[in-house]
Amino acid sequence: MPHVQSAPAAATAAGMSAASAPAPRRWEGVDQALERMVLRACLDQAPERRRVRDAFKDVQLSIDHCLFKGQYSDIGTKESYEKNSRGVEIFSKCWYPENHRIKAIVCLCHGYGDTCIARKIASAGYGVFALDYPGFGLSEGLHGFIPSFDTLVDDVAEHFTKVKENPEHRGLPSFLFGQSMGGAVALKIHFKQPNEWDGAILVAPMCKIADDVIPPWPVQQVLIFMARLLPKEKLVPQKDLAELAFKEKKKQEQCSYNVIAYKDKPRLRTALEMLRTTKEIESRLEEVSLPIIILHGEGDLVTDPAVSKALYDKAKSSDKTLRLYKDAYHAILEGEPDEAIFQVLDDIISWLDQHSTKKVPSS
Repeated sequence: MPHVQSAPAAATAAGMSAASAPAPRRWEGVDQALERMVLRACLDQAPERRRVRDAFKDVQLSIDHCLFKGQYSDIGTKESYEKNSRGVEIFSKCWYPENHRIKAIVCLCHGYGDTCIARKIASAGYGVFALDYPGFGLSEGLHGFIPSFDTLVDDVAEHFTKVKENPEHRGLPSFLFGQSMGGAVALKIHFKQPNEWDGAILVAPMCKIADDVIPPWPVQQVLIFMARLLPKEKLVPQKDLAELAFKEKKKQEQCSYNVIAYKDKPRLRTALEMLRTTKEIESRLEEVSLPIIILHGEGDLVTDPAVSKALYDKAKSSDKTLRLYKDAYHAILEGEPDEAIFQVLDDIISWLDQHSTKKVPSS
């Protein structure tokens, strides 16, 4: 599941010509034929992304990352494809404890990080439900293209409504979980359904893109004009987000194992939709009314932690919590030292435990 932009640079050995140097290896220990297949694949459309994911899935799950090392033998998973009301085929996945009834459902809105965190949350007794947005991961659509953020939100809300209406889940508390761009998705769903959720977990939410990441104002005006003519073109200048988002170099390099992640320059329309959405959310912080926990690294250079503080101050929620992590970067659930990652997850699970007991379903 999507997505972090990163690819470690490869250099030829000193003193060797480019022609005589061995081909650089992107993934140590990976069969060269598989590596060539992945690197040559065009990921614009879902069928090829699905083929690459199936071929590389076991390799990705074998990486040496703390979130892949836990013992999760009691966690079940289900994957499915289903056409939504717009006729777009959506990939979805859920994780759940197999041996007891789930405490609550957690609806995960992905950002640019992997969803391996779902296994940890499911192991605490929760059902975690996620989908790939159209154009992302294994869902249909042009790779990395968001023609309308509002339509994307409608697609996500439609899917989660089906999850909540499942007879097995009726009466259970339901929570939104939004990370990075997914934080913007979660907040927009809340604005659309203000009374239908028991709370929201917002991890480094994209309420405002950091000023250092946004192109200068004159460049923005040029891009706005060009987006009308060439909305799908990959022309938006951007820094390496993984370089900014991940504190630990090893974990940053592991991003490359998410081989279906969108790694090119943002498409024009996508970039403008994200910028428009953050401006809208920043102007509507006072409308946030559900119980929330906001978790953000103080050193985040991708999404602005100052706006998370403003969200905490301005939200009219009577039940709100802000956790700021000193010196932490943007990817607080993937790119920090192991003990810091587990501290954030413990804070999330503790909050869920407290809020899930407030609405106990009948047996």
